Amino acid sequence: MHPRRTPVAPRPYWKGYLKLSLVTCAVTLSPATTDSKKVRFHTLNRNTGERIYTRYVDAVSGKTVEDDDQVKGYERAEDDYVLLEDEDLDAVQLESTRTIDIDEFVETDTIEWVYYDSPYFVAPADEVGEEAFTVIREAMEKSDVVGISRLVLGNRERAVMLQPWDKGILLWTLRYGDEVRDEDEYFKAVDDEKPDAKLLKMVEQIIEDRTVPWEESMVKDPVQDRLLEIIKSRQPKKGKGKAKPAEKQEAQPDNVIDLMSALKKSLEGKPAEKEKSKG
Repeated sequence: MHPRRTPVAPRPYWKGYLKLSLVTCAVTLSPATTDSKKVRFHTLNRNTGERIYTRYVDAVSGKTVEDDDQVKGYERAEDDYVLLEDEDLDAVQLESTRTIDIDEFVETDTIEWVYYDSPYFVAPADEVGEEAFTVIREAMEKSDVVGISRLVLGNRERAVMLQPWDKGILLWTLRYGDEVRDEDEYFKAVDDEKPDAKLLKMVEQIIEDRTVPWEESMVKDPVQDRLLEIIKSRQPKKGKGKAKPAEKQEAQPDNVIDLMSALKKSLEGKPAEKEKSKG
């Protein structure tokens, strides 16, 4: 009988160093999320069943452009491009692409969530640097701060935030300021007047009735499940199969004419009592 094997963690996406002043330790960076379970499709030739490959072609001649002849260009005017070679792009990158040098800290929860992009797990790469790693993480947690640094990922320099997370550190790549839109442009038309106290109390009651413990099933992907069902139902045989017709969605009202009436009906039709915690 073979011994039970412990699941092997995926190989690190990045290896380098975490640095705070004179304290340095080797670390690994691994994506905190994955889409490997998602259904993926290839584009096929309907007539032959063979895969179709994408090629870069010249917009004028229509001929395929080889990799060595492809270059990045910035359009400064119509049909007028500034060409940038790989050396030009490398020249503006960080001097060290293998060190996360924390030179600034900000109070925890002061960075708006809209700036958060992609999460990564940061862990010590070896036992030698584990103590330094632990000291940095614990000091940030006790000070209630997160670290701000910069890092090159995928040939792009990114601003990153590091926060203590369990026994490790969670690194978030941050969106740049010009990528985040000003919320005032969208909310300026919303009235600042306080809502009616009675209406507010009724909505608070609805929220209380529907508050349940967090479960991962709340973020389950129903489209993924339906796609898998369709794929499973298709047998490898000749002929074309028919996909199951999509279920008709229940018609939604265009608006709520009487807010008070709608809230009263909501309170009358309380959802079934749910367990506040699982034993």
